[in-house]
Amino acid sequence: MKTLILAGLLMTGTAAHAATTESRLDSVQQRGTLTVCTTGDYKPYTYLRDDGTYEGIDIALAESLAKSLGVKIEWEPTRWKTLMPDFLDGSCDIAVGGISISLERQKNAFFSEPITVDGKIPLVRCEDVARYQTIEQLNQPSVRLIEPPGGTNEAFVRRELPNAQLELFEDNTVIFKQVADGEADVMITDASEALYQKRNYPNLCAVNPDHPLQFSEKAFLLPRDDVAWKAYVDQWLRLAKNTGEYKRITDQWLAH
Repeated sequence: MKTLILAGLLMTGTAAHAATTESRLDSVQQRGTLTVCTTGDYKPYTYLRDDGTYEGIDIALAESLAKSLGVKIEWEPTRWKTLMPDFLDGSCDIAVGGISISLERQKNAFFSEPITVDGKIPLVRCEDVARYQTIEQLNQPSVRLIEPPGGTNEAFVRRELPNAQLELFEDNTVIFKQVADGEADVMITDASEALYQKRNYPNLCAVNPDHPLQFSEKAFLLPRDDVAWKAYVDQWLRLAKNTGEYKRITDQWLAH
Protein backbone atom coordinates (compact mmCIF):
# COMPACT_ATOMS: atom_id res chain seq x y z
CA MET A 1 0.00 0.00 0.00
CA LYS A 2 2.79 2.43 0.89
CA THR A 3 4.46 1.66 -2.42
CA LEU A 4 1.27 2.45 -4.33
CA ILE A 5 0.76 5.70 -2.44
CA LEU A 6 4.36 6.74 -3.05
CA ALA A 7 4.07 5.91 -6.74
CA GLY A 8 0.87 7.94 -6.96
CA LEU A 9 2.50 10.93 -5.29
CA LEU A 10 5.47 10.74 -7.62
CA MET A 11 3.22 10.61 -10.68
CA THR A 12 1.14 13.52 -9.41
CA GLY A 13 4.24 15.56 -8.66
CA THR A 14 5.73 14.79 -12.06
CA ALA A 15 2.53 15.77 -13.85
CA ALA A 16 2.26 19.00 -11.87
CA HIS A 17 5.89 19.83 -12.60
CA ALA A 18 5.39 19.19 -16.31
CA ALA A 19 2.25 21.33 -16.33
CA THR A 20 4.03 24.28 -14.74
CA THR A 21 7.20 24.02 -16.82
CA GLU A 22 5.79 23.75 -20.35
CA SER A 23 8.14 25.66 -22.61
CA ARG A 24 7.05 28.50 -24.87
CA LEU A 25 8.69 26.41 -27.58
CA ASP A 26 5.81 23.94 -27.23
CA SER A 27 2.97 26.37 -26.52
CA VAL A 28 3.85 28.65 -29.46
CA GLN A 29 3.74 25.73 -31.87
CA GLN A 30 0.55 24.34 -30.35
CA ARG A 31 -1.42 27.55 -30.70
CA GLY A 32 0.18 28.51 -34.03
CA THR A 33 1.12 32.08 -33.07
CA LEU A 34 4.20 33.84 -31.74
CA THR A 35 3.24 36.87 -29.65
CA VAL A 36 5.88 39.59 -29.95
CA CYS A 37 6.12 42.72 -27.80
CA THR A 38 7.70 45.75 -29.51
CA THR A 39 7.64 49.53 -29.08
CA GLY A 40 7.48 50.46 -32.77
CA ASP A 41 9.41 53.70 -32.21
CA TYR A 42 13.07 52.81 -32.54
CA LYS A 43 14.50 52.79 -36.05
CA PRO A 44 16.32 50.92 -37.44
CA TYR A 45 15.07 48.09 -35.19
CA THR A 46 11.33 48.57 -34.88
CA TYR A 47 8.92 51.09 -36.37
CA LEU A 48 5.12 51.20 -36.58
CA ARG A 49 4.06 52.50 -39.98
CA ASP A 50 1.00 54.68 -40.52
CA ASP A 51 -0.83 51.68 -42.00
CA GLY A 52 -0.48 49.72 -38.74
CA THR A 53 2.26 47.36 -39.91
CA TYR A 54 5.77 47.11 -38.48
CA GLU A 55 9.19 47.32 -40.11
CA GLY A 56 12.82 47.21 -38.99
CA ILE A 57 15.72 44.87 -38.37
CA ASP A 58 14.22 43.13 -35.34
CA ILE A 59 10.81 42.99 -36.98
CA ALA A 60 12.25 41.07 -39.93
CA LEU A 61 14.21 38.83 -37.56
CA ALA A 62 11.07 38.06 -35.54
CA GLU A 63 9.27 37.18 -38.77
CA SER A 64 12.14 34.85 -39.65
CA LEU A 65 11.91 33.22 -36.21
CA ALA A 66 8.16 32.71 -36.62
CA LYS A 67 8.69 31.18 -40.07
CA SER A 68 11.20 28.72 -38.64
CA LEU A 69 8.50 27.57 -36.19
CA GLY A 70 5.78 27.44 -38.84
CA VAL A 71 3.60 29.95 -36.97
CA LYS A 72 2.13 33.42 -37.48
CA ILE A 73 3.07 36.57 -35.54
CA GLU A 74 0.76 38.50 -33.25
CA TRP A 75 2.26 41.92 -32.46
CA GLU A 76 1.76 43.30 -28.95
CA PRO A 77 2.45 47.07 -28.67
CA THR A 78 4.40 48.26 -25.65
CA ARG A 79 6.38 51.32 -24.53
CA TRP A 80 9.86 51.55 -23.09
CA LYS A 81 8.68 52.54 -19.62
CA THR A 82 6.19 49.63 -19.52
CA LEU A 83 8.26 47.06 -21.40
CA MET A 84 9.17 44.92 -18.39
CA PRO A 85 5.73 44.98 -16.72
CA ASP A 86 4.08 44.12 -20.05
CA PHE A 87 6.56 41.32 -20.61
CA LEU A 88 6.28 39.90 -17.11
CA ASP A 89 2.48 39.73 -17.19
CA GLY A 90 2.76 37.03 -19.86
CA SER A 91 1.47 39.16 -22.74
CA CYS A 92 4.22 38.04 -25.09
CA ASP A 93 6.53 35.14 -25.85
CA ILE A 94 9.42 37.40 -26.81
CA ALA A 95 10.19 41.12 -26.92
CA VAL A 96 12.20 42.69 -29.76
CA GLY A 97 13.21 46.10 -31.05
CA GLY A 98 16.76 47.16 -30.18
CA ILE A 99 16.52 46.05 -26.54
CA SER A 100 19.77 46.64 -24.67
CA ILE A 101 21.04 43.97 -22.31
CA SER A 102 21.08 45.28 -18.75
CA LEU A 103 21.50 43.70 -15.33
CA GLU A 104 18.19 45.21 -14.18
CA ARG A 105 16.34 43.45 -16.98
CA GLN A 106 18.38 40.30 -16.45
CA LYS A 107 17.02 40.09 -12.89
CA ASN A 108 13.57 39.35 -14.30
CA ALA A 109 14.09 37.80 -17.72
CA PHE A 110 16.41 35.88 -19.99
CA PHE A 111 18.17 37.41 -22.98
CA SER A 112 18.96 35.66 -26.20
CA GLU A 113 22.55 35.52 -27.37
CA PRO A 114 23.61 39.09 -28.30
CA ILE A 115 22.40 40.19 -31.71
CA THR A 116 24.80 43.11 -32.05
CA VAL A 117 27.29 45.23 -30.10
CA ASP A 118 26.36 48.86 -29.56
CA GLY A 119 26.98 51.66 -27.09
CA LYS A 120 25.75 55.01 -25.77
CA ILE A 121 27.00 58.13 -27.57
CA PRO A 122 25.93 61.78 -27.85
CA LEU A 123 23.84 62.85 -30.85
CA VAL A 124 24.33 66.60 -31.32
CA ARG A 125 24.21 69.35 -33.90
CA CYS A 126 27.30 69.03 -36.07
CA GLU A 127 28.70 72.43 -35.07
CA ASP A 128 28.72 71.25 -31.42
CA VAL A 129 30.65 67.99 -31.82
CA ALA A 130 33.82 69.35 -30.18
CA ARG A 131 31.82 70.59 -27.17
CA TYR A 132 30.37 67.19 -26.23
CA GLN A 133 33.18 64.66 -26.40
CA THR A 134 33.39 63.48 -22.80
CA ILE A 135 31.31 62.78 -19.71
CA GLU A 136 32.86 65.84 -18.09
CA GLN A 137 31.74 68.09 -20.94
CA LEU A 138 28.26 66.61 -20.94
CA ASN A 139 27.72 66.64 -17.19
CA GLN A 140 27.24 70.39 -16.90
CA PRO A 141 24.21 72.41 -15.70
CA SER A 142 24.16 74.29 -18.98
CA VAL A 143 23.74 71.13 -21.10
CA ARG A 144 20.15 70.39 -22.15
CA LEU A 145 19.63 66.64 -22.52
CA ILE A 146 16.52 65.07 -24.02
CA GLU A 147 15.58 61.38 -23.70
CA PRO A 148 12.60 59.06 -24.06
CA PRO A 149 11.33 57.91 -20.66
CA GLY A 150 11.83 54.46 -19.23
CA GLY A 151 14.66 53.00 -21.30
CA THR A 152 18.40 52.55 -20.93
CA ASN A 153 19.06 56.04 -22.35
CA GLU A 154 17.28 57.67 -19.41
CA ALA A 155 18.98 55.30 -16.97
CA PHE A 156 22.40 56.20 -18.39
CA VAL A 157 21.97 59.98 -18.14
CA ARG A 158 20.49 59.82 -14.64
CA ARG A 159 23.46 57.77 -13.49
CA GLU A 160 26.29 59.42 -15.43
CA LEU A 161 25.08 62.98 -16.10
CA PRO A 162 23.20 64.08 -12.97
CA ASN A 163 24.28 67.73 -13.27
CA ALA A 164 22.89 68.28 -16.76
CA GLN A 165 19.33 69.41 -17.46
CA LEU A 166 17.10 66.48 -18.48
CA GLU A 167 13.85 66.66 -20.41
CA LEU A 168 11.84 63.47 -20.94
CA PHE A 169 10.15 63.44 -24.34
CA GLU A 170 7.45 60.84 -24.99
CA ASP A 171 7.57 60.54 -28.79
CA ASN A 172 10.75 58.70 -29.67
CA THR A 173 10.00 58.94 -33.39
CA VAL A 174 10.49 62.74 -33.53
CA ILE A 175 12.70 63.36 -30.53
CA PHE A 176 15.70 63.96 -32.81
CA LYS A 177 14.02 67.00 -34.32
CA GLN A 178 14.19 68.67 -30.91
CA VAL A 179 17.99 68.54 -31.07
CA ALA A 180 18.11 69.46 -34.77
CA ASP A 181 15.91 72.52 -34.13
CA GLY A 182 17.90 73.69 -31.10
CA GLU A 183 15.23 72.85 -28.51
CA ALA A 184 17.77 70.56 -26.81
CA ASP A 185 21.55 70.19 -27.05
CA VAL A 186 22.19 66.46 -26.75
CA MET A 187 20.44 63.14 -26.97
CA ILE A 188 22.33 60.19 -25.54
CA THR A 189 21.40 57.14 -27.57
CA ASP A 190 22.87 54.02 -29.12
CA ALA A 191 25.41 54.51 -31.88
CA SER A 192 23.30 52.50 -34.34
CA GLU A 193 20.27 54.75 -33.85
CA ALA A 194 22.37 57.93 -34.02
CA LEU A 195 23.99 56.87 -37.29
CA TYR A 196 20.65 55.88 -38.78
CA GLN A 197 18.87 59.11 -37.76
CA LYS A 198 21.68 61.25 -39.21
CA ARG A 199 20.25 60.30 -42.61
CA ASN A 200 17.02 62.07 -41.71
CA TYR A 201 18.65 65.06 -40.00
CA PRO A 202 21.78 66.15 -41.93
CA ASN A 203 22.66 68.80 -39.34
CA LEU A 204 23.03 66.15 -36.61
CA CYS A 205 26.25 64.23 -35.96
CA ALA A 206 27.03 61.09 -33.97
CA VAL A 207 29.92 61.79 -31.59
CA ASN A 208 32.62 59.09 -31.64
CA PRO A 209 30.33 56.20 -32.69
CA ASP A 210 33.30 53.81 -32.72
CA HIS A 211 34.23 54.73 -29.13
CA PRO A 212 30.98 54.81 -27.12
CA LEU A 213 30.68 56.19 -23.61
CA GLN A 214 29.30 52.83 -22.47
CA PHE A 215 29.59 49.32 -23.91
CA SER A 216 26.26 47.75 -24.76
CA GLU A 217 24.79 44.75 -26.54
CA LYS A 218 21.32 44.21 -27.97
CA ALA A 219 19.32 41.00 -27.75
CA PHE A 220 15.80 39.58 -27.64
CA LEU A 221 14.01 39.48 -24.28
CA LEU A 222 12.80 36.01 -23.26
CA PRO A 223 10.89 34.54 -20.29
CA ARG A 224 13.18 33.72 -17.39
CA ASP A 225 14.00 30.05 -16.70
CA ASP A 226 12.56 28.76 -20.00
CA VAL A 227 15.75 27.04 -21.07
CA ALA A 228 14.23 25.14 -24.01
CA TRP A 229 12.80 28.33 -25.55
CA LYS A 230 16.06 30.24 -25.10
CA ALA A 231 18.04 27.35 -26.62
CA TYR A 232 15.80 27.34 -29.70
CA VAL A 233 15.99 31.13 -30.20
CA ASP A 234 19.77 31.09 -29.75
CA GLN A 235 20.20 28.26 -32.23
CA TRP A 236 17.93 29.97 -34.78
CA LEU A 237 19.92 33.21 -34.38
CA ARG A 238 23.23 31.37 -34.78
CA LEU A 239 22.02 29.79 -38.01
CA ALA A 240 20.64 33.11 -39.30
CA LYS A 241 24.03 34.73 -38.80
CA ASN A 242 25.94 31.89 -40.44
CA THR A 243 23.65 31.39 -43.44
CA GLY A 244 23.71 35.06 -44.42
CA GLU A 245 20.06 35.77 -43.54
CA TYR A 246 21.00 38.13 -40.71
CA LYS A 247 23.35 40.12 -42.95
CA ARG A 248 20.73 40.34 -45.68
CA ILE A 249 18.24 41.82 -43.22
CA THR A 250 20.63 44.28 -41.56
CA ASP A 251 22.07 45.45 -44.88
CA GLN A 252 18.62 46.72 -45.87
CA TRP A 253 18.79 49.19 -42.97
CA LEU A 254 22.45 49.81 -42.17
CA ALA A 255 24.34 49.54 -45.46
CA HIS A 256 25.61 52.94 -46.61
